[in-house]
Amino acid sequence: MLDRHIQKGLRVLVTAGAAGIGREIVRALVGDGARVHICDIDTAALEDARREHGVTTSVTDVAEVGQVERLFVDVRETLGGLDVLVNNAGIAGPTAGVESVTPADWRRTIAVNLDGQFYCAHFAVPLLRQSTRGTIVNMSSVAGRLGYPFRTPYAASKWAVVGFTESLARELGPDGITVNAILPGPVEGPRIERVIRARAEQFRVPYEEMEQWYRDKSSLRRMVSSQDIAAMVVFLCSEAGRNISGQSLSVCAGVETL
Repeated sequence: MLDRHIQKGLRVLVTAGAAGIGREIVRALVGDGARVHICDIDTAALEDARREHGVTTSVTDVAEVGQVERLFVDVRETLGGLDVLVNNAGIAGPTAGVESVTPADWRRTIAVNLDGQFYCAHFAVPLLRQSTRGTIVNMSSVAGRLGYPFRTPYAASKWAVVGFTESLARELGPDGITVNAILPGPVEGPRIERVIRARAEQFRVPYEEMEQWYRDKSSLRRMVSSQDIAAMVVFLCSEAGRNISGQSLSVCAGVETL
């Protein structure tokens, strides 16, 4: 029976690992015995994560290539190499019709959600090639397989992550490196609450009505949790996930439409 636990001492970088889904991923990996380095832009949250989980940290905006380059200097110094990259950093972007989305908002969403994943992979791959368990997990979204009206920058970036993932899996497969994307549905927590509130205001309906609308769009009529996403990350890093690559794996309670 294949082991669904990760190798003890696995060296992992989690971007945006100080809060939200990233923090839950860190909690699961550390709990399974991984050595984890995290980056984030929130210095207070980074310090809190360092104290709670014993991880090493870097202040990094993944949209800035120079900061990502410095991040990997830190990774080499703290971990001595890398086995797993979890490309978790991302932002929601604006909730607006395309005519109201500013070029600055568009560029920032693409820069964080897509450019950041490229920059991290660019610097990670030489280290992953030296590993016997090289793994990349890219965070996409169900918006990476469905149209998402009034969220065009976000959806465009998440569709691009799927293409990046499938292409990189073919490129790195001969090196024994697996590359997969996780496509979460609406995840319970402050981020989706902000999105729902913005959309409720846009359509001039009560928050509760819009929240139920989001739940009704999934076949299970519920949202998922950060723990659900973290469990999938651990699985992909485990022996049980070693032959899964080039896949877009929805963890979404069966989202049918957005």
